[in-house]
Amino acid sequence: DLLLAAEVLLAELLAAQEQVVLPAIEEIFTDMSADSYCYEAVQWAVEKNITSGTTPTTFSPNTICTRAQAVTFLWNANGKPNPTITKNPFTDVKEKAFYYKAMLWAVENGITTGYTNGTFRPNNVCTRGNIVTFLFRAEQ
Repeated sequence: DLLLAAEVLLAELLAAQEQVVLPAIEEIFTDMSADSYCYEAVQWAVEKNITSGTTPTTFSPNTICTRAQAVTFLWNANGKPNPTITKNPFTDVKEKAFYYKAMLWAVENGITTGYTNGTFRPNNVCTRGNIVTFLFRAEQ
């Protein structure tokens, strides 16, 4: 029976997916160790596809985070939903930017409004104030 064969194949594929386990973070990133304060958070974020390394072998846990990266983390954590708005409200964001859809989603959801001069300033450091504001607005 074709339906039964498809169900068995689907069950096998799902079981195989559940068995996929990422290596320990310190085996992927040379700059991470199991005793790092952010070890579990990095493991979680990588497993959930919220972030990856800054290179294939480094995470850069002590590097600053930009506003572009912060909205991308939030967008990824929310499942990368396609924004419904298409008009870019910022003069300093190009359509080809890695964070473009994340920025549109963040604007659409009231997470960021940018600056009064019409800029987003994607490469600015995401201050503690910025990130808690983004997080607060994301939860509203």
